[in-house]
Amino acid sequence: MTSATEFAPGLVVQGFTPPLRLQDFKLIAFDMDSTLISIECVDEIADAVGRKDEVAAITEAAMRGEIADYKESLRRRVALLRGVTVADMEQVYVERMRINPGAAELIRACKTAGLKVLLVSGGFTFFAHRVRDTLGIDFVRANVLEVRSGPNCGELTGHMVDQPWGDICDGAEKRRTLLEVASLLGIEPSQCIAMGDGANDLPMMGAAGLSVAYHAKPKVRAQAMVAINEGGLDRLLEVLR
Repeated sequence: MTSATEFAPGLVVQGFTPPLRLQDFKLIAFDMDSTLISIECVDEIADAVGRKDEVAAITEAAMRGEIADYKESLRRRVALLRGVTVADMEQVYVERMRINPGAAELIRACKTAGLKVLLVSGGFTFFAHRVRDTLGIDFVRANVLEVRSGPNCGELTGHMVDQPWGDICDGAEKRRTLLEVASLLGIEPSQCIAMGDGANDLPMMGAAGLSVAYHAKPKVRAQAMVAINEGGLDRLLEVLR
């Protein structure tokens, strides 16, 4: 790639000359945790059983790309969530989860320009489906936490549920989903935008025509065509007319 340049304060571009035309793209794919929303859900859920520090340390290492096997890192974290109740997760959703600044504005602009919107997350459907409904997202792929009956609407078993497409949505699955949805829409990968913040977003970002890092880890910022280091998600619109 060509050397990165600061297009505007806190907004870095490389590999192309802005502006690009938003209408030339047909699909935008978002990571969820720390991209569309303000938290890492697995870390905050762990807080309910006093294991936030333990889980957050694994999350941070995985996000930086220091844990090669994302699936194994997620299984280890989810195992530590055993005994968390659905009521605890509801509390995380109500009290801690916030949609990141500019998310609604960016998605509205994309939909107005005719793009479809995909949320593809290594997080959980408990949150992803609510984010979908809040922001008007078209497609979602995320992991399902296994719940057994118990007090407070049930509790987590420490496992995830296999789905028809596979077991865990990791970096490879994010990329596969982006390409699958593009194929369903009859569009090319070059007509896709992919936006994320962690190492497991790099495969889908690499497959897309435009890759965007949002307040991301250094490794992700270095490889993205656009890096939003300050401000909201809608700063992407500064390089898309």
